[in-house]
Amino acid sequence: MGFPGVWMTQSGTMAYRVVPKCACSTIGQILYHADHGAFFDGDIHDARDGLHKWAFEHSRPAIKDSVATGTAYAFTCVRNPYARILSSFFDKICGIQRNGSRYRGNLVPVLMQNYGVDVGGEDGKAPFDQIESFRRFLLFARDTIRWRKPMEPDIHWSSVSGHVSTFIANGGRYNKIFWVEDFANGMGEVLAAAGPRHPVALSEIPRFNESQGHGPKRAFPVSAYFDDLSMHLMKEIYWQDFALFRYDFDNPDNAAPTGPLDLDEIHAKLRD
Repeated sequence: MGFPGVWMTQSGTMAYRVVPKCACSTIGQILYHADHGAFFDGDIHDARDGLHKWAFEHSRPAIKDSVATGTAYAFTCVRNPYARILSSFFDKICGIQRNGSRYRGNLVPVLMQNYGVDVGGEDGKAPFDQIESFRRFLLFARDTIRWRKPMEPDIHWSSVSGHVSTFIANGGRYNKIFWVEDFANGMGEVLAAAGPRHPVALSEIPRFNESQGHGPKRAFPVSAYFDDLSMHLMKEIYWQDFALFRYDFDNPDNAAPTGPLDLDEIHAKLRD
């Protein structure tokens, strides 16, 4: 039994299943602050102390015990698939990362050569056709998810339901799943239920976003990037995300959920 992607406060008050591109940097900082009364100085993904993470061998017994006993308030956060895949494209494909290099080394050259993706030159600052390049990237993302070629799907564009499901399949149960589009209310409910050691004023916290400034800004409305073929691909690879988390497939510009989440339905469908 394992719980990959789970972070937990050292006090055991909250357990969070990380979902990339769904406010994970901000949520991680909130968990850290809840125990220590201050935010981590740096990118929370780099923190090796002050927060339990499944990636750390010494944290695993505490996480396993918390899940088994249900003592930590377990939650995660989800995001509209249209906005999430666009964010992945502009950050991870078009952007220069914190280390000054392209994401995953030779990934972008492979995309340029095999899929005709343009990323705005070596520094990502040259003008390029964002819409055409994104649509070519989406074909690549579909190929990785459906056929695992030319590589395994990356965590930043593999489905949200796939991330969420690992916690359920291995015996966990979420107390709360909320939308990034309604972050203040959702995270507020988590904090109210968990009772952290140090209060967190959500209206006053800094914006933690490690991808901010990495790549070019999106120049057009979300719908401009999705023609009929692109929407067909989105349905092929992310339909479960749209259905389970109540997002509007027919209108890419409507980021808001269309109805309430059903936790029982989510657990039943993602258990296996």
